[in-house]
Amino acid sequence: MIPDLSNDVLDRLRAAFQEVGYDADGVVDLLGPQAHAALGRGEPVPALRATADGGPLGTLVRLFLLGEAEPAAEVAAALRPLPVADAVAGGVLAAEGDALRAALDIRPHSAGEDSWWVVSDLDADLRPEGWATGGDHVLGVGHASLSLVRATSRRQVGSVLDVGTGCGVQALHASTHARQVTATDVSARALALASATFRLNRIDVELAEGEWFEPVRGRRFDQIVCNPPFVVGPPRTDYVYRDSGLAGDDASALVVRQLPSFLDEGGTGQLLASWLHRKGEDWQDRVARWLPPGGVDAWFAQRDVADPALYVGTWLRDAGFDPRSPAGRRKAAEWLDWFDANDVDGVGFGFVTLRRSGAERGEVVCEDLRQAFDDPLGPESDGWLRRVEWLREHGSGDGLLDARLVTAPSTVLEEVAAHGEEGWERFVHRLHRTDGPGWQHEVDELGVRLLAGCQGALPVRDLVELLALGAGEDAAELSRAAVPVLRELVRHGMVIPAEWADGE
Repeated sequence: MIPDLSNDVLDRLRAAFQEVGYDADGVVDLLGPQAHAALGRGEPVPALRATADGGPLGTLVRLFLLGEAEPAAEVAAALRPLPVADAVAGGVLAAEGDALRAALDIRPHSAGEDSWWVVSDLDADLRPEGWATGGDHVLGVGHASLSLVRATSRRQVGSVLDVGTGCGVQALHASTHARQVTATDVSARALALASATFRLNRIDVELAEGEWFEPVRGRRFDQIVCNPPFVVGPPRTDYVYRDSGLAGDDASALVVRQLPSFLDEGGTGQLLASWLHRKGEDWQDRVARWLPPGGVDAWFAQRDVADPALYVGTWLRDAGFDPRSPAGRRKAAEWLDWFDANDVDGVGFGFVTLRRSGAERGEVVCEDLRQAFDDPLGPESDGWLRRVEWLREHGSGDGLLDARLVTAPSTVLEEVAAHGEEGWERFVHRLHRTDGPGWQHEVDELGVRLLAGCQGALPVRDLVELLALGAGEDAAELSRAAVPVLRELVRHGMVIPAEWADGE
């Protein structure tokens, strides 16, 4: 049954939340940092203790964030001016004897100075025994959603399309940097809860129902974001939010293949994706084949690779199945049999950034970024696209040699030396970028000296000639060797055009 959340119910609910301070800051202030952190780890007892004397705000925290059944009188006081009867009729609450409990997950979510409430279905750990998870379950703000939020560019644009909006969290964030936001989903329930999210926050979002890009056929956007049902395996749909009904990684392939045609020239897309690692096949070749022909720049950043057994167990638990139960064993066997039949020895997961470049040939890069780093990928994806565009215009041999380059301030040099007959002898020269994904590159002694000279005063060509003269090397050969190294360093933001360092 789809909740009937009228504008009147949502307006009164908003007023109640504002009255008692049920927002991101209010919850943190009530719980304190330790109990709030424990709640994030799935440990509710510290939060229960912290809300014991929390008044109406404590009631709402226990109701919506902890899944507790609360006395009807206390809930009525906390939700005033929304009558309890209207909240029950609208599907916000459910009666349980003389108590009430949340029938929907409605929780604060914030980013910077922006704070919202997100409406979704209750997760398994908040549902009372006997409440089943439906196939049209609408997931709340999870780790995957937040990782895409951090990986998405926030440059100001005219229009954003959120494909597969679910509870609407990507569209909420898009509203901070886009004049117009459109959100689609194949699930009527998801669109109903997303609509409630947007109306509760008084954000105008165009909604459309349908599969993939079908609802916006013939339209183009400045930016597209997509958190698709990327779970890979047999072609089935147990849960709409994660299962596409397509076999293997065909859902991710479909989005990568079709997304660029819905972008304006220069428009960008960001999505989460999964891809199969098959025996005898390079994953980079696999995902590169998904791209449509023509001018599309693409950056595939692989953040994790899971072995099939771990992957299956993780997603079984996500759906509420005990892998030891008869049903869990049956589903695991079917899933692993499919992996075996398709020579799958791993499942990759990561982010894809796409741009409709208009160039005859796009830049396609697939990189393994499984190292730990904290900086969000959104700004890095913007920087990557900007650097790729610069290299398209200046990255040929002569263009790069004629450029004035600067070693970026975030680039540091690490050297490793061994003690020998003549003292310490350096044999490793490793460049690190101290921000972003923490790129690393090893260079030789001449490379170290070349980068030391990259201060924007002279073209690279002149620096190479001076270096060749001092080292007794052939300038032409040194130039040929320097160009691919510098291209890679520019692409990773470790060396940048001098005009960028000047703020131009």
